Amino acid sequence: MGALIENRTFDELGLGESAVLERTLSWEDIELFAVVSGDVNPAHVDAEYARSDVFHAIVAHGMWGASLISTLLGTRLPGPGSIYLAQTLRFRHPVTIGDTITVSVTVASKEPERHQVVLDCRCVNQRGETVIDGSATVLAPTEKVRRPRFPLPEVSLREHDAAT
Repeated sequence: MGALIENRTFDELGLGESAVLERTLSWEDIELFAVVSGDVNPAHVDAEYARSDVFHAIVAHGMWGASLISTLLGTRLPGPGSIYLAQTLRFRHPVTIGDTITVSVTVASKEPERHQVVLDCRCVNQRGETVIDGSATVLAPTEKVRRPRFPLPEVSLREHDAAT
């Protein structure tokens, strides 16, 4: 059997418990995020425009970083069976191509009556700058879930043919 993903039930979660992942932003990540979201703001996809804006370079969609927080919540802590209820985010610094982002979520509080958990969320770049921070509220699972990691399809991008 391949890799498994497994949750932490509400009762298993401890205050201060955390999970971490690391991802490096590539041009292909930006292209895929733009295709999936439909967000073609030139700050994200047009190098000529981006050179003239406030950051002077193409920057990641803010929700790309936020989606990494969602990845941790749904696959690691609490993990499978979690229901995302609320999120607050502050975007503090831009993320540019080649930046390596370390994402962490940490259990900050638990509400036993509703099985809700508040987690502190943080994305930090390779220079130690916090690029995103905030908190997430999730409905934590009450039963153990252990599943094979779903195999994702391979994706390839093709540029539009200028002649068509």
